[in-house]
Amino acid sequence: MSACDQLVANASLGVAPALRAVDCLAGETTAAAFGRLFGGQGALAPALTIVLTLYIAFFALSLLLGRSRLSISALSPRMLTLGLVLTFATSWIAYQGVVWNLAVGAPDQIAGVLTGTRGSATQIFADRIDMIFAAIDQVSQAASGGDQGVQAGVQGAAQGAAQGAAAGSFTPANLMWLAALLLLLGTVGVLVTARIALAVLLAVGPVFVVLALFPGTRGLTAGWLRGVVLTAVTPLFVVLGGGFTIEMLVPVVSALGGPDGINGRAALALFLIASVHVALMVMVMKVSATVVSAWQVFGLARDPERSEPAVLPQVQAAGAGAAADVQVHGRRMVPVAATMAAGEAGAGTSPGTTGGERGRRIVVAEAAAPASGLPPLPQRRARGIGSRFAAPTPRKREMMR
Repeated sequence: MSACDQLVANASLGVAPALRAVDCLAGETTAAAFGRLFGGQGALAPALTIVLTLYIAFFALSLLLGRSRLSISALSPRMLTLGLVLTFATSWIAYQGVVWNLAVGAPDQIAGVLTGTRGSATQIFADRIDMIFAAIDQVSQAASGGDQGVQAGVQGAAQGAAQGAAAGSFTPANLMWLAALLLLLGTVGVLVTARIALAVLLAVGPVFVVLALFPGTRGLTAGWLRGVVLTAVTPLFVVLGGGFTIEMLVPVVSALGGPDGINGRAALALFLIASVHVALMVMVMKVSATVVSAWQVFGLARDPERSEPAVLPQVQAAGAGAAADVQVHGRRMVPVAATMAAGEAGAGTSPGTTGGERGRRIVVAEAAAPASGLPPLPQRRARGIGSRFAAPTPRKREMMR
C-alpha cells in the first residue's frame, strides 16, 4: 500500500487536497525512477560505467595527442564535473537534497517570504481558493432553492424551465459558474500542470546529468535545466499573481447573494476578474519562458557569436596608392603582402614596365606574427608527449622583386 493512497482518495475534495496528492505522487515517482535508472539494480548502471570509462579514455587520448595538459587549470574542471556527475547520478540523498529541494521547496519558500505567510505558500493559496469555491457553491444553492420555491408556487417546474431557456445563456448563474471554471483552470490547472511537468523532468534528470560529461551533449543538459527552472518558478508566479486576484474576489463573492437570487453585477464582475486572471497566467508563462531562455546555464550553453568574435585586420597605409593582400588563416585574417606604387620613376624598373605599373611586390610568409600589431598565427597544438619528437617548424622568408 502506497503512502499516497489516502491523499489520492481525498484529491477530489478541493484544490488543496489535490495539490497534496500531486506532490506526494511526484516525490514517490521520482524516487522510484531514480532507483530504476542508476540505483543498486538500475537498468542504466552498466551504461554509466561505460560512459565514465569512455570519458577517462578520451582524456588520456587527448594527453597523448597533445590536445590537453596535466595542469591544475586543465584538470580542475574535469575532476569537478566528474565528481558532480557521480554524486547526483548515483546518490538519491544528494539528488533529493539539492535538485529536488531547490526545484520544489525554494520557490515555495520565496513565495512565503514575499506574501508574509508561515508554512507552504502554495497550500495556503490553495486553501483560499477552496474558500472562494465554497462561497460560490453556497450562493448557488441558496439561489436555486429560492427560485424553485417561487416557481413551484407560481407556475410549476415546467414553466420555470421554459423561462430559464428564454432568458438566454448569459444569466447571472451561468456567468458565475463560467467565472468559477475560468478561475479553476487559471489556478489549479496551471499549478497541477507545472507540478506534474516538474516531476517528469526530475524523474529523468539523472540521465541528463550524465550527459554533462561530454561537450557534444551538454546542450541537452542545459535544456533540461532550463525546463526544470521554468516549471519550478511557474507556481511562484501563480501564487503571487493569484494573491492579487483573491483580494479582488473576496468582496465580489460576498456580494453575489441577494434577496432575489444571484446579483447580476457581482456575477459580471466575477467573470471579468476570472478572465483577467487567465490572461495573467498566459502572460506569466510567456515571461517565464523568456527569462529562462536567456540563461547561459553555468557555461554549458554558450552563444557562438559571443564566444568567437571575428578578428578584422587593421592595415596601416604606408604611402600614396598603398594596398594590401589578405590571407585567411582559420578564423583570423592576416595581411601577408603589400603593393606600393612608386612616387617617382626610380632606378631598378624594367624597361618594359609603364609608369602606372611601376612598383614593387613583396611577399612575406613566416610563422612569426607580423609587425602590424595583429594577433599571432595559431601555433602548433598544445605541448604533449608527441610534440617532443616533432621537428621544429622552419621559418621561411621569400621575397619577389
